[in-house]
Amino acid sequence: MSKQPPARTPNPPRYLLLGEVLRPHGVRGELRVRILTDFPDRIGDLDTVYLASSPDDPNVTAYEVEGIRFHQDYGLLKLKTIDDRDAAELMRQLLVMVDIENAVPLEEGEFYLYQLIGMRVETQAGEALGTISEVLETGANDVYIVQSPRYGEILIPVLEHVVVKTDIDAGLIIVVLPEGLLPE
Repeated sequence: MSKQPPARTPNPPRYLLLGEVLRPHGVRGELRVRILTDFPDRIGDLDTVYLASSPDDPNVTAYEVEGIRFHQDYGLLKLKTIDDRDAAELMRQLLVMVDIENAVPLEEGEFYLYQLIGMRVETQAGEALGTISEVLETGANDVYIVQSPRYGEILIPVLEHVVVKTDIDAGLIIVVLPEGLLPE
């Protein structure tokens, strides 16, 4: 009797992260934002962004985008109803999000990170390793956290020579693990 793969999250989240408000910038209500998206220039094209303490927060608030400019590695976001430093101060540590319907359309072969959660991971030789429980975004490369019944938690670096195939439709990722990654 074969094991059934764990159920994957069938529904996309309502919101995707664009950034995190770090602090006010200046006195006119601009927000200094740590950018968390691969498409920061697109933020200025959006009519509306959503702010909340987490993507699952039931108290998500919509704000019209007045504009964004970039300074060093940060975005300076101006929202239409946030007009002074005091109002901007109230936004500190909130997440800036876009609703999934207005997210950047994906190109062929691209996927959102949330789609990887629950995917099965196998070696190129066909050994089942487990399922992805989380994706860590590090500066150098992402890392898949795989929960394995045999090995416990496995940290797999997302590198071209390690992750050789990602099949979203099949819910399967094929890897070639570096020597010494798995315990004996």
